Amino acid sequence: MHSLTKATGLACAAEHGEHENEFYDVIISGGGMVGTAMAWSLGTDPNLEGKKILLLEAGNKNVMDKVLDTYSTRVRSISPGSATLLSGVGAWDHIMNMSFWKLPSTTSLKDALITFDKENLQDGMAYIVENDIIVAALTKQLENTNQVKVQYKTRVVMYTWPKSHQVPESIPWVQVNLANGQTFQTKLLIREDGLNSMVRQEAGIPTVKWNYDQSAVVAVLHLSEPTKNNVAWQRFLPTGPIAMLPLSDTESSLVWSTSHRRAEELLQLDEESFVDAINSAFWRLMSVLMPSAGLSHQLPPSVARIGPKSRVMFLLGMGHASEYVRHRVALIRDAAHRVHLLGGQGANLGFGDVACLSQVLSQAAFNGKDLAANTLPAKEQIMAFSSE
Repeated sequence: MHSLTKATGLACAAEHGEHENEFYDVIISGGGMVGTAMAWSLGTDPNLEGKKILLLEAGNKNVMDKVLDTYSTRVRSISPGSATLLSGVGAWDHIMNMSFWKLPSTTSLKDALITFDKENLQDGMAYIVENDIIVAALTKQLENTNQVKVQYKTRVVMYTWPKSHQVPESIPWVQVNLANGQTFQTKLLIREDGLNSMVRQEAGIPTVKWNYDQSAVVAVLHLSEPTKNNVAWQRFLPTGPIAMLPLSDTESSLVWSTSHRRAEELLQLDEESFVDAINSAFWRLMSVLMPSAGLSHQLPPSVARIGPKSRVMFLLGMGHASEYVRHRVALIRDAAHRVHLLGGQGANLGFGDVACLSQVLSQAAFNGKDLAANTLPAKEQIMAFSSE
């Protein structure tokens, strides 16, 4: 048994031997929308030509570059600024060829109503796009560059950090160890490992975070009849906001933020009762509100049913790292900042990270500086980008 184990280990080492202790200028650990966009942005920057870039992706490529026939519950409200970024990396054309829904106006329903008519906007104020479509488009784009190496189905088990250049016994670079035995070294580690970021904790970056006393219930909604479905509807209930985001003329995406108890109740309801609860939440008081507001020309669509197995729940919370960078490490997306989904800005903040960090690294390379020089983007730049 010992010989067999040893032989298996040697075979595994031989299989991945070409990667043992391989050096990269930049390693992006964590893919998805933001990590993949980061890899493509750096890999196509002319100032970074010749730099070795590695993207470590936990998912399977055969899954990531495909889009399902049915709508996913995970959708994003993409701002014009994020659309410009995705266009710049060549992914927006793929997204438009797959599926997206332009949002020219939005209406908020409560005791007072706010309406932004498309006549007041030169372009759409947002684009509703499925998460899977964005990931698939970016994954396809990565196939067009030799600058970035992508390794799929990876799991990091340990990071070893350089303490600083002033400590003689410290290793000079960040070392990344994978579960399959591979080891990499890099000048700069960019990490998007979620709200419970292992990198953020190990780097000793303080974080302010808390959970809201709310959960979100999401589902794909099938409308009662086809309609010009180009309005995002949101109503503020006593326990939290409920929102309906357009996906097509016949389908919308539900995001219902409410108390944990109510969310559990919504999950347990049969489909008919769940649909009744949604329609009641949107149409209650409409007979009073609409005539007084003069909006009789526009009503929220009614829901007929929900997509199969599309009803899920997740907890809501807030988090913000006190620093986005430390010695040879930079945090992006949820590892750096997590926000309530009310404003739909989580993904846009992540793309803001990509835009700002790419710009700074490009300038560092142009000036011949160390890519991990501690002169990375200010939080205010990223926050400003998300609102563009």
